[in-house]
Amino acid sequence: MDRWWINGAPTDCVAAADRGLAYGDGLFETMAWLDGRVRHFDQHWARLAAGCERLGISCPARALIESEIAAAAMPRHGVIKLLLTGGSGRRGYAPDKGALPTRVMGWFSWPDFPQRCYEQGARVGLVDIRLGINPALAGLKHLNRLEQVLGARQRQQQGWDEGLMLDTTDQLIGGTMSNLFVVQDERLLTPELTGCGIRGVMRNRVLAAASGLGLAARETVLGLEDLLRADEVFLSNALIGLWPVASFADRRWTPGPITRRLGRQVTSGSPL
Repeated sequence: MDRWWINGAPTDCVAAADRGLAYGDGLFETMAWLDGRVRHFDQHWARLAAGCERLGISCPARALIESEIAAAAMPRHGVIKLLLTGGSGRRGYAPDKGALPTRVMGWFSWPDFPQRCYEQGARVGLVDIRLGINPALAGLKHLNRLEQVLGARQRQQQGWDEGLMLDTTDQLIGGTMSNLFVVQDERLLTPELTGCGIRGVMRNRVLAAASGLGLAARETVLGLEDLLRADEVFLSNALIGLWPVASFADRRWTPGPITRRLGRQVTSGSPL
């Protein structure tokens, strides 16, 4: 049940001159639709608005986006993908002054995630492609995703549930579609994302939940050695919630108590 709206009208046609198509000039949010509402919409919107300011894209009114989401009836749960581009313009990198952004919204059925990934944990590997460092874009969910595309292709070829990604300085950043957490000595650690990577909505929820549960949590520099000596490892994103990691290379884990506690805290109301 895939459906698309462009600028508030039901169509799947985008102008050939759109800057999102030509240059990746835009942002996107992938959101869970549960029981007639977007889960954690405030946080999705805050990230989108901050990204618009950084990229110089005119951000639509929140009320407009909310009305367009509400205009299309959906099943009890599904996925909404919202893209916002720099709009159509002349040839060349420099944007046209006063260009109106293009709003693209897609509705999709809920993915059939493997139940094994929740119960026993996900199988992960390390992809070959490295993430380039660019602090100006770090944290944003921008449309330039070719590194993740290549990583996901290798993940698919290898039969992994997820592929982990390093940057060009050998720092662990996250997965092709997820943020990464490790537990060491009852401390929760996640990669700092000052040079690249996405500051996921569920990542923020996990860090907030850890604080609420009295768990020591911090963002820090992590390498493969930190992963291999971790007591627990898990992945997060807005759709999967939390996946414990069961294996990486020759290392094996079982879903641990901290992962389970945080999973219950941040995924309440999930259809999974």
